[in-house]
Amino acid sequence: MKNIETSDRTLWVTGAGSGMGRAVARSAARAGYRVALSGRRPEPLDETSTLIASEGGSALAVPLDVTDQESVLRAHERIVDHWGRVSHLVLSAGLNTPQRFWRDQSMTDFSRIVQTNLVAATGVASAVLPSMRQARDGVVVFVSSFAAWRFNPGSGVAYSASKTAVSALAHSLNVEENRHGVRACHFCPSDTDTDFLAMRPAVPDAEARGTMLTPDDVASAVQFVLDAPAHVCINEFVLSPTGAQEDPRP
Repeated sequence: MKNIETSDRTLWVTGAGSGMGRAVARSAARAGYRVALSGRRPEPLDETSTLIASEGGSALAVPLDVTDQESVLRAHERIVDHWGRVSHLVLSAGLNTPQRFWRDQSMTDFSRIVQTNLVAATGVASAVLPSMRQARDGVVVFVSSFAAWRFNPGSGVAYSASKTAVSALAHSLNVEENRHGVRACHFCPSDTDTDFLAMRPAVPDAEARGTMLTPDDVASAVQFVLDAPAHVCINEFVLSPTGAQEDPRP
């Protein structure tokens, strides 16, 4: 039996156990969304759910491996049984590795990164798309990277390739599904102070982190996309801290 909620906006966030995903989930819950939380590890999801509940929001922890499509479909079915259709989706799950260059990468890591960043994002979006199309309403936010908007060799071969391809997911979804009320955003944040930085070959120190975006900065921008009127499609959103871009002039 479905829970009775006052809001008809249900957001599903992958990668919701920490960092950007957790911040996005909390922001949306404060804005009145019912939030389904997904990630590999149940404990961080429960922590996010507890934080949301303490702030008066409504959350449902739905652990899953985004690279397992059967797990994705089961998770989607559980959310629908609990609250009804997913109206908004934020795909925040991501992966990289310190061994990210041609000289040291392994094909095992390459495949894992592409599966997580690209194939899994396609799978989750595909799960929610039929109900969005039927309702003629829906928002999908593909959390990509500044490196997908402007090439950055330090991001790594697999990460850069997979996140650049995410741009095609968002743009093709808009071309095909805008007519059905579905809107996708290729969301490209620059360096953000999260646990994801531990995947870098050289982990930034406190001083470097102090110049970066915060998860709450990212969440505020994503919230703007989620809350856009139904007739507005924010195709791409690039976010960076002040001073992050180099001046090409001599």
